[in-house]
Amino acid sequence: MFENLSDRLEGAFKVLKGQHKITDVNISSSLKEIRRALVDADVNYKIAKEFTDNVKDKAIGESVITAVQPGQLMVKIVKDELTALMGGTVAEFNADGKPAVVLMAGLQGSGKTTHSGKLALYLKTKKNKKPLLVACDVYRPAAINQLKVLGEQLGVEVYTEEGNLNPVKIAENAIAHAKATGKDVVIVDTAGRLAVDEDMMNEIANIKKAINPQEILFVVDSMTGQDAVNTAKAFNDRLNFDGVILTKLDGDTRGGAALTIKYTVDKPIKFVGTGEKMDALEVFHPDRMSQRILGMGDIISFVERAQEQYDEEQAAKLQAKISKNTFDFNDFLTQLNQIRKMGNIKDLLGMIPGMGKAIKDIDIDDSSFKKIEAIIFSMTPAERTNPDLLNGKRRERLAKGSGNTIQEVNQFLKQFEEMKKMMRNFTKMSAAGGMKGLPRR
Repeated sequence: MFENLSDRLEGAFKVLKGQHKITDVNISSSLKEIRRALVDADVNYKIAKEFTDNVKDKAIGESVITAVQPGQLMVKIVKDELTALMGGTVAEFNADGKPAVVLMAGLQGSGKTTHSGKLALYLKTKKNKKPLLVACDVYRPAAINQLKVLGEQLGVEVYTEEGNLNPVKIAENAIAHAKATGKDVVIVDTAGRLAVDEDMMNEIANIKKAINPQEILFVVDSMTGQDAVNTAKAFNDRLNFDGVILTKLDGDTRGGAALTIKYTVDKPIKFVGTGEKMDALEVFHPDRMSQRILGMGDIISFVERAQEQYDEEQAAKLQAKISKNTFDFNDFLTQLNQIRKMGNIKDLLGMIPGMGKAIKDIDIDDSSFKKIEAIIFSMTPAERTNPDLLNGKRRERLAKGSGNTIQEVNQFLKQFEEMKKMMRNFTKMSAAGGMKGLPRR
């Protein structure tokens, strides 16, 4: 995500390295490179030029204090301008109502149905809501079936009226059903087309008029770049939507859509899809995104993801086992699963300041853990709870059973022992410092 843009911007800042102050002369080549980087990221040239003009105005007017290098000051100014370009602050999502009604709009293939499900799960698990999904794509039976499958998977009711080809009536009936069954949020999944057309626009405008939604969310694929921005403008001209869900932000995207939708249609990005899993939907934070683009990491999002998986009772048991030096391979597997639940491993590491650049050329994904898991799954129950049993013959058996070499098995077991020591030392230091357990939320 944004890797090419990040690299190009880093190169632009290097131009100012070693300079004592920012001047018209030394900033010009840096700004030119920033502008080229933005255009390459599929940002409209007019927007890119306005962006660099704003950066120049602020940079020339800033006095550089002794402790701050000109390049560092430029990073700060560009970060602030990127944040402003993407909306500045987090956009509120209105889920209040009896029930609150959310209308989902977008082209076919944008991920509208999937993200209707993701939004339902987000509201259910993080906002303690009782959502109802509504299938109003009456032209594609596959879309109705997809929503049913998602609903069953998420434990969310799906309202359908198969055979009824009137999406306006279906939406109205769904709201009445929600009121009767105590649902407090209704998410209406509408029909899409392969391109913007008059029939689709008229239909969704009629649904909007009939159900008067609290939120209209436009779902768009970030990988379509500037086309995503143009499509957003066409929908906004007819619907006056409230915000955007930008999908596939974890893919090989240049970033132009994320950077310029707010500027073009003056509507905020409210959520971003960051993976294929149903819980891979995040509130969009412009400031955090600009930090990640500039290689500063996003430690706040990292901590928030960790907190979501944090189990206080389990953490206390784990700390007790570490203190007694009884941490075993079963505990290790539990920790691996918790890390996995936090999301894509490379994406997580990229949130740690300084790590993004270090790991950009390294292939890290969930499969990186498969060798380790294969070794552990090849152990007997006794071996998992007592690592000291693993003598030479047993290690040979583990290598054959897991499809690894004896060297790989030995390396993993050595790393496991080193990790146990490190965890125990950390626990002792925490106890000595008067810390009790992990920080509470």
